[in-house]
Amino acid sequence: MSSLAELDAFQRDFAAALRGQPACSPAGAALAAQPAFAVYRNTVLRGGIDALVANHPTVRQLVGDEWIEAAAAAFFDVVPPRDGSLAGYGEGFADFLDRFAPAAELPYLAGVARLDRAWTEAHLAADAPVLGATALAATPPERLLQAVLVPHPAARWLRFAEHPSFTIWRRHREGQALDAELAWHGEAALVLRPGLGVEWRDADPAALDFLDACAEGLPFAEAAGRIADDAPGPETWLGGLLAAGAFCRIDIAPGERS
Repeated sequence: MSSLAELDAFQRDFAAALRGQPACSPAGAALAAQPAFAVYRNTVLRGGIDALVANHPTVRQLVGDEWIEAAAAAFFDVVPPRDGSLAGYGEGFADFLDRFAPAAELPYLAGVARLDRAWTEAHLAADAPVLGATALAATPPERLLQAVLVPHPAARWLRFAEHPSFTIWRRHREGQALDAELAWHGEAALVLRPGLGVEWRDADPAALDFLDACAEGLPFAEAAGRIADDAPGPETWLGGLLAAGAFCRIDIAPGERS
């Protein structure tokens, strides 16, 4: 066996041992059997749990420390950290909650987790200028129809077909009354970082359809054509998207940006 193959096998065994899985090689088994390794494994697990809990503060408020830490430990077994920095750890946790049996009685919880994740992603996203309404208005209409509005790298948009996950999430984030009447229906939301801080707001589903099309690189005319005939037109919600900081630039033609 080459030294590279041996190193690869050792690293796989090391990672497996950190997750409490049996090692495939004698060297890996010997490593995992050392008392000091158990301390290291527990430290790594604790770090992953703490990071995931910190990145999902609204989920934590809803279910409590014991519940979310148990869920985080189960998630760690399936999706351990893949980056030395744990600042963004937790991608996929919402999907995990969709399949997590103890969460079955909380059908809105995965949506809340997606909003917590969107906040983290918006917070960590690259900085970029915000496209304002003035720049859009200065673009000749015939050119705008062929131009692409590029979503801001910190913009995230989410749909919740059946549950008021956004209302639940924002009440906790904004310190609103948690016992206020709650209309049980689907919602749509925007999470953005147009400046230094992350912001959020509800959104028209048609606006999110438009953002989907813009993210695919479709020009304005085609993106607007994606919206259902019975949905409000861009004149209703486009100004709100611009004011929120949902776009970073206009791509009028290859190599030409405004």
